[in-house]
This record gives sequence, C-alpha cells and structure tokens, in this order.
Amino acid sequence: MSIKITGTGSYIPANIEKNENFHNHEFLNSDGSIIKASNEVIVRKFKAITGIDERRYAKNHLNTSDLASFAAEKAIEDAKINREDLDYIIVAHNYGDVRHGSIQSDTVPSIASRVKHLLQIKTPNCKAYDLLFGCPGWVEGVIQANAFINAGIAKKCLVIGAETLSRITDPHDRDSMIYSDGAGAVIVEQTTEEGGVISHNSATYSLDEAHYLYFGESNNPELDDNRRYIKMYGRKIYEFALTNVPLAIKSCLENSGYKINDVKKILIHQANEKMDEAIVKRFYELYDMAMPEGIMPMTISKLGNSSVATVPTLYDQILKGELENQEINKGDVIIFASVGAGMNINAIVYKH
Repeated sequence: MSIKITGTGSYIPANIEKNENFHNHEFLNSDGSIIKASNEVIVRKFKAITGIDERRYAKNHLNTSDLASFAAEKAIEDAKINREDLDYIIVAHNYGDVRHGSIQSDTVPSIASRVKHLLQIKTPNCKAYDLLFGCPGWVEGVIQANAFINAGIAKKCLVIGAETLSRITDPHDRDSMIYSDGAGAVIVEQTTEEGGVISHNSATYSLDEAHYLYFGESNNPELDDNRRYIKMYGRKIYEFALTNVPLAIKSCLENSGYKINDVKKILIHQANEKMDEAIVKRFYELYDMAMPEGIMPMTISKLGNSSVATVPTLYDQILKGELENQEINKGDVIIFASVGAGMNINAIVYKH
C-alpha cells in the first residue's frame, strides 16, 4: 500500500498582465521617495532578476474560493473518484477571499467550507479546513493528508493551493510585479500502487525571520485609506532561502533512502527564477555536483508567483503535457519544495 496523488487539476486565470502594463505605474521607494530611474528601466531590471514576463490575474467577479473550486473539479475528474468519498478538503491560502475593490479579507466561513459548498458535497463526514503556512502551504497540505491516511482516519483527501495576490499588492511597490493569481489541486489517496510519498521535512524559522514577509502600508504616504499590502524584505528572504532550503531538501532526500542521481525533477515554489536556480544549484553543490539541465521546470515567466498555487499548478501542467520539454514518468523520483512567509520551509520526496 502507498499514499499517492491520483488526480491533479489547476486553474490559470484568463487575464494576462504583461510587464509593459507597469510602465505607467508610479513606483516609489519604501520611504515614499521617488525612484531615480524610468519605469522602463525598473521593469527591465525586474525581469532580469525574477524571470517574469507576465502574470495572470483573476477576473473581477471571481474570488480565491472560486479559483480553488475550479482546480478541485478538475482534480476530482482526473482521479475518477466520487466526491462524496472525500474525507478531507484542505485549502492552503494566505489572504482568504479578497473581493475586487474591497479592503477586507473574508475568511468566515473558511475557504475550504466555501469550496465544499461550491463542489456541492453533501456528506458531513468530509471535513474542510484552511491551512495558513505561507507559500509552502500546499506542500504542507499534502504532508497533512499523508499523515491522516497513514493514521487510518482518512482514505481520500483533496488538497488545494489557491490565491488572488493581485488584490493585496501595492501599486507603488516594485515587488507588486511579482505576484499573480491561480489555483492548483490534487487528490491524495491510499492505493495499491508502488511509490507515493516517501519522506517529508518541514521547519519554521521565526525567532529573527518571522517578519521577512508582512502586511504593511503603501509606499505612497499620501494614501490615507486603511488598506494593507503584502510586503517583503527581498534580500533577507533570498539569503535565508539560499542558506536553509538546500539543507532541508538534502535532509528529506537522505531520509527517503534514495540517492541524488535518482532524482528526476525538482518542483520548487515559483518565487523568483534567480533565487530558485540558486537554491537548486546550492543543493547539488552539497553533493559536489553541477545542477543537471532540465531538472527544475519553471512556469514563473508566464504565470508569475501565485504563492501556494505554484507547485500544484506546475505539477499538473507537466503531467498534462502542457510544459514544453518537460515530463514525469511512472516510477520517477521527484521532489516538491517550498519556502515562504513564517519563515517556513518544506520538502517531499515523491515517487510518481
């Protein structure tokens, strides 16, 4: 017996926001001072660092719970299960339903309860709850589903990562160009097939690192509303991730019993292309190896950073043949890994 992902689904919003669309923004430094560079230069430097050409935004009438339900429907269909047989719905997000034009986040009822309602699941035996764990939320949701099934209290779980980050970004902050919207979902269940979740590793660093990502005021001091926006200390996050994530992945791999040469793909949170590449390179350096070509599939150039949705969306796209020159075959050993607000880190060694 093993615990495997038997179905995947994702929802990629239709609205494309290209880098050129930011040329008319008024970007300011964090202290409100004017940046001494043209927007064209700011955007060009942003692309060189993050690898992002464009990102996706949800249509105005859709919320995080809607996106989550769309991805969930596809995962349920892909797994060919009866939705009434689900024991748990775990929804990873960070900001709830932030309706377009609102300054408030709505989390009552939970996003998971809303998803269960939208899926029209009748049985009360399907428990639905939210998971706030920063960008690593979806990976942590899979770890929790695995634990429930191992404990014998569940057989089938739906794990979703969904976010509408476009609604909590400061238009006067250059970092606003990083974030995007989307959702990815999987069905995790007990099967007779070989493989599945082999090992996992999670950690929270909060003594000095808790506020590397935070909710803060706009860079524009002339705004007098009470709105708060996602903010970060990018350099601190980069240094933290580069130091800690490779070690966490290495520990997870060593606990799995597999060797570094067994790993076919590393599906890492699509946070920042240069940072992700540096993390994976550093991971291979721990084994005195060069990073293999094609080991780290990327979607950030077209989809941006949709937080908890990036890893399941990436996985779904590869399995559905939607990512050029990338494939995962039966029996392949892959690694899921993420880092984000908390500061949280996690990884899973998984045999497809």
